[in-house]
Amino acid sequence: MYAIVEIAGQQFKVSKDQRLFVHRLASDVDAKVSFDKVLLIDNDGALTLGAPAIEGASVEAKVLKHLKGDKVIVFKKKRRKGYKKKNGHRQSFTQIIIESIDASGSVKKAATPKKEAAPKAEKLVDAPAAPKATKAKAAKGDDLKIIEGIGPKAAEVLVAAGIDTFAKLAATAAADVNAILDAAEAKVQHLDPTTWAQQAQLAADGKMDELKKLQDELNGGKAV
Repeated sequence: MYAIVEIAGQQFKVSKDQRLFVHRLASDVDAKVSFDKVLLIDNDGALTLGAPAIEGASVEAKVLKHLKGDKVIVFKKKRRKGYKKKNGHRQSFTQIIIESIDASGSVKKAATPKKEAAPKAEKLVDAPAAPKATKAKAAKGDDLKIIEGIGPKAAEVLVAAGIDTFAKLAATAAADVNAILDAAEAKVQHLDPTTWAQQAQLAADGKMDELKKLQDELNGGKAV
């Protein structure tokens, strides 16, 4: 049995007891993590595809350690301009071990085609339940774009790394946030998260007036 799952913006083919390196996660060592963006499950030949993800399915894993990869030298030069710049970069990774693959969502998926013979009236009755499910999912996280310096792309990167609330962002060090931004495929590496934790703490405490006063003193999320 194996699954295709999205972890921190990357897709992996995983199976039970497999160890793999992913982009740096915000979870602590020995913490349990769950990934619900399961795109495909192969259960002894029974293939289940998501659209794009399988509803209800998840991959459970455990964080083994955080580490950095080999140093990469980035050298930039513009001829006849007297411009040279040399930087070193070490990518941050997290090693995890896959503990289980929960394919319960595939059972729900298989039951869906039976509704083809149902009358249209049943669909009208089931329709009001959809907005409730949407609201329940939306309530799980906070709107990180309230934080000055975080745009839609940066918010997506943080949520993919497991930082989806003001409280989690407030508890994450700026260096760890930098590592997440550097590892992202989106162009968010230029952002400065120095004040994000402070802003997030005020938002988590409901101190919006103090947050607005602080943001008036900032420039693009940076302290002036």
